Amino acid sequence: MATLLPPPKRPKLYHSVTEPEPEPLKVSPNVVVQFVNEHDGTPIAPAVNLPANVAREGLEVLVNQLRTKDDDEHVPFAFHVALPEEATKPNAPTRIVISKSIEVDVLAHASHAFSEEDVLVVRCAPQSVFKVRPATRCSATLSGHSSPILCASFSPTGNLLATGSGDTHVRLWDLYTETPSHTLTGHTGWVLCVEWDPLERKLASGGHDGHVRLWDPKTGKSLGDAMKGHSKWVTSLAWEPLHLNPSTPRLASSSKDGTVRVWSTATRKLEYALGGHTASVNVVKWGGGGLNGHGVLYTASSDRTVRVWDARGGKQLHILKDHAHWVTTLALNTDFVLRTGPFDHTGKRPLSDEEAQALALKRYTALVSRTPELLISGSDDHTLFLWSLFASSNAEPGGGKTKPLTRLTGHQRQVSHVAFSPDGRWAASAGWDSAVRLWDCSGAGQLGKFVATLRGHVGPVYRLAWSADSRMLVSASKDATVKIWDLKTYKIKSDLPGHTDEVYCVDFVADKVVSGGRDRTVKIWKN
Repeated sequence: MATLLPPPKRPKLYHSVTEPEPEPLKVSPNVVVQFVNEHDGTPIAPAVNLPANVAREGLEVLVNQLRTKDDDEHVPFAFHVALPEEATKPNAPTRIVISKSIEVDVLAHASHAFSEEDVLVVRCAPQSVFKVRPATRCSATLSGHSSPILCASFSPTGNLLATGSGDTHVRLWDLYTETPSHTLTGHTGWVLCVEWDPLERKLASGGHDGHVRLWDPKTGKSLGDAMKGHSKWVTSLAWEPLHLNPSTPRLASSSKDGTVRVWSTATRKLEYALGGHTASVNVVKWGGGGLNGHGVLYTASSDRTVRVWDARGGKQLHILKDHAHWVTTLALNTDFVLRTGPFDHTGKRPLSDEEAQALALKRYTALVSRTPELLISGSDDHTLFLWSLFASSNAEPGGGKTKPLTRLTGHQRQVSHVAFSPDGRWAASAGWDSAVRLWDCSGAGQLGKFVATLRGHVGPVYRLAWSADSRMLVSASKDATVKIWDLKTYKIKSDLPGHTDEVYCVDFVADKVVSGGRDRTVKIWKN
């Protein structure tokens, strides 16, 4: 008997429509890619031919295999392709970040600037080996201040927080329990600035009363009387870098009275005063390089100048006169390593001053070996200038340039704050035009090249702070919000509403963000 075949299966119907034909697999083209170092533009390896749909993670593995280093440590990389000048639009990003694959991000880019026939020059930027998680929620709202909070600063290890307010008090907060630790009373006017020494042993504060005070953060007691000398309020403070003086670092204070005073913190006596400015000194920074590596002071003033001083005796080295209005903000590409001293993401504590000095010097030299100490000045003339005044950390007089490397333009109103990323590769500037602008200071090609504008705030942006891995930026604004920006997409990563009025100050350490403002509350944000 012959075998009967089963009847054919009935075709599946989807809402009375037959199943569509499966789409043929799309063949991904091959492209020739030249991987180059973002810092100096040198090729990492000869050009390679690879499928355009290789994921970003695959590109990272490939670059690690192509590197000629002997160490086995896997280095995370970020990849981008620079847009040609004719393809860039005003106020649009000048580079394409590869977040998925070359095919999706570069070949399918809206500018149509690249095709599979081109040799794609992909710039590789080494990233931090650790990753900071973005804050997404408010973990604590700390009340206690009875006036607006004007300044906030995490300690170098991130275990303590200091806030200064218009109620004349400095408050210390324990971040493990998110509770008040001490209330530091002594100022008779608004507390305008607080600054930790790099070993977390002392806290300095400056106030509207013109006094500078030192505090012991463990006991909350004042270390002696106030250091008096300024005839008007104190505008900013700067500690001497740890790698120059580990045991008794000095403290510099700038004032509305047009002077900068350098104090010995051991004796609380004035060492010398700098009196060259003819108007309010708005900010002082203490750099780690300068003449023969003895340190240098940078001061910015409402007399439209930036002045540079030798930190040993206060001799004036340079007067920078390029700004056309008040100079209100300064930033160094070494700010982060100078502020945190020997403390890094590993959390190890040095056992002695000598070990702390060696660790701080190692971190500082690792940064300035790539790019010498850079300075950015921001002004009410809507512009910024980028300076490299000392060619190396042991520069002789005349070793750098007293003319700016470049002028950074684009803000439509006054520049309120500028900050370098911890790795020194980026700078971000905030303005009264509600925008944050991003600049490339990595040393590849033109220093200070515009990268992107971060838009989202609807009021002036007052302050900026970077995450320790340089992958995120946080901004505080008059619009009562704090925003975290993702530098892969140049878009908002987290919007943190919660304040009921203007946010004046913000700081970022580990995966914690702190903000304070006119509503008299301190908010701590976490993942």
